[in-house]
Amino acid sequence: MSEEAQRVFDAIDALEEIADPSERAKALSAVLKALPGRNKALKEARQRAVAELMARPGASLRSVGAELGVSFSTVQDIVRGYSGSGSKRPKRDGEG
Repeated sequence: MSEEAQRVFDAIDALEEIADPSERAKALSAVLKALPGRNKALKEARQRAVAELMARPGASLRSVGAELGVSFSTVQDIVRGYSGSGSKRPKRDGEG
């Protein structure tokens, strides 16, 4: 895990350590309220990063997947903007 990602998790863990239960509840509520919008932004940032990887000469879904430690189909889903289960993906023409 990158140092930056670890700092995010450390900060979340620190919320649970706030001594005053009222302040702890308020802080946790603020984070929970903001998370849905942040998740969308994070997914979009990841999609842009993967698109940059795919734009490199010789890059393929498989090579980028190997670099990121995920399957080629996960890379494909990220590039296409899919998330969640396959049942929520739009059907291709002729499927259904």
